[in-house]
Amino acid sequence: MRYINLLDKTSRVKTSKCFVYNNVIIFAVPRELVGRAIGPNGENAKKIQNILGKKVRIIEEPRGIENAEKFVKDIVEPVDFKSLELQGNEFILNAGSQSKAALIGRNKVRLQELGLILEDNFNKTLRI
Repeated sequence: MRYINLLDKTSRVKTSKCFVYNNVIIFAVPRELVGRAIGPNGENAKKIQNILGKKVRIIEEPRGIENAEKFVKDIVEPVDFKSLELQGNEFILNAGSQSKAALIGRNKVRLQELGLILEDNFNKTLRI
């Protein structure tokens, strides 16, 4: 909640989606407000980073399940994956061995973080 209020105060952009992935605070804002949230020359993002002492990224929030693949790509960037498929009630993420290791992370930390994010946003589980 504190992070969301800081974004609102800094950039005058309201969002309800804020989460941590790989020690980076990620704000998901509506598509038309991404530029305003980042600010001219990234000033708002830099200001939030300096206040919090952590890296900050501002991405486009998904408009529905059809935007899930782009949403996941924005979150895990710079790691690439082949595809994200929806089968039943779970997302299946296909990736090469190097990317798969990076997506899972040590002690499955990144896998759990991404799984929680997808469950909160789409109410679906994740499998790599």
